[in-house]
Amino acid sequence: MASITQQQIQQFHKDGFLVLEQFFSAEECDSMRSQMQRIVAEMEVPPHCRTAFSTRQEEQVQEQGSSDYFLTSGDKIRFFFEKGVLDEKGNFLIPKEKSVSKIGHALHAYDPVFKQITHSPKVQQPRIGGEVTPHQDASFLHTEPLGRILGFWIALEDATQENGCLWFIPGSHTNGIARRMVRAASGASTCVEFVGSEPAYDDKQFIPLPISKGGLILIHGEVVHKSELNSSESSRHVFTFHVMEAKGTTWSKENWLQPTPELPFPSLYT
Repeated sequence: MASITQQQIQQFHKDGFLVLEQFFSAEECDSMRSQMQRIVAEMEVPPHCRTAFSTRQEEQVQEQGSSDYFLTSGDKIRFFFEKGVLDEKGNFLIPKEKSVSKIGHALHAYDPVFKQITHSPKVQQPRIGGEVTPHQDASFLHTEPLGRILGFWIALEDATQENGCLWFIPGSHTNGIARRMVRAASGASTCVEFVGSEPAYDDKQFIPLPISKGGLILIHGEVVHKSELNSSESSRHVFTFHVMEAKGTTWSKENWLQPTPELPFPSLYT
């Protein structure tokens, strides 16, 4: 694969994101999708742990914020479900392979297929320093200073405007962050809470970024992005993870995600 050009680096710093088409091969994408099908087929989730995944603030506090299943998922492979696919007892209303919204958060550490992709020389190279509502990744993964988080968003299938591609506000990574999700004080009714609030963004500011299977979108930690509801007949499978520039960076002890003795943050280059 060709190296990232200086022009592409400048574009990333200007926009807060960068599209790299055909970054991974069709075979690599198919390998990840096949592995995911095996993982879902074998998944066992106790009914009381069947939590819907949401990015809406009130729902996040209600679902993830009241769930140790979410808060302790940083060093495990766990399953989160779409809204409306479970009854009040946690039973599936649709086939379980179509019910999953997100699997996280330690695929990169424990699953050999996803670990190989995450630590691929391709990933090490770009050294650029359901509906997902508008947000900034640094709201959930806060560092001091800001600007040290980079998201990798890999399309395992074509992502289109019909099936839920990403939308961005170019240049929105330069204004700091609007809110933070932090661990609540012990004894609180929820495990997490929000400080600040997401502003009302103008829909006209967002631009869509459709991308073909195997494409990669690099996402600055403070750029505002979203995806629309997938109302098409096509799935839109992706693998996404974040890397942090560790040198001179402090990981907030208030973040929901914390390294553990079982899984310290792994170095990308080992």
